[in-house]
Amino acid sequence: RDGDPWSGQLGLPGGRKSPADADLLSTAIRETFEEVGIDLPPSHLITSLDDLAPTTAVLPRITVRPFVFLLEDRPVLFPNLEVASTWWVTLEELLAPGVYGDYEITARDLALSRPGYRLQEGILWGMTERIITPFLTLLQRPVV
Repeated sequence: RDGDPWSGQLGLPGGRKSPADADLLSTAIRETFEEVGIDLPPSHLITSLDDLAPTTAVLPRITVRPFVFLLEDRPVLFPNLEVASTWWVTLEELLAPGVYGDYEITARDLALSRPGYRLQEGILWGMTERIITPFLTLLQRPVV
C-alpha cells in the first residue's frame, strides 16, 4: 500500500507497539492475530531472537524483536487488508540446496544484490531474511 516501505515484500507478521500492549511479546501476539488470524498462546513461546534494525537510512528507524512460537498444528491463515496473500513455508524448503543465495531485487526503483531465499512465491530478503537466517542457524546447532 502507498506509504508502506515494506509493501510488496515477503514478510512475517509484525507491527508497531501500541500503548495498550504490555510489552513487545504482547505486540507480537496482537499483530500476528490481526494480520493473519493466528492466536499465539504465550505458553507456546520458545524464545526471542536478537533485536534488529533496518540497515539502510531510507527506512524508518525501528527496532524489531522476533519471537519464536511452537504450535502443535498448522493453523488456517486469515489475512487482513494489510496482507495480500499468505502461505506456509517449510524448514525443508528454506534449507534446500540452492534456495539461499545472493539475488537481484528491486526496491524503490533500485536494483540491488541482497542475500535471500528463492521461494515459489518470490525472493524472501531484507529484514525477514535477517530474522530467518539466524533462526535456521540456531536450529542446526548441535545440542550439547
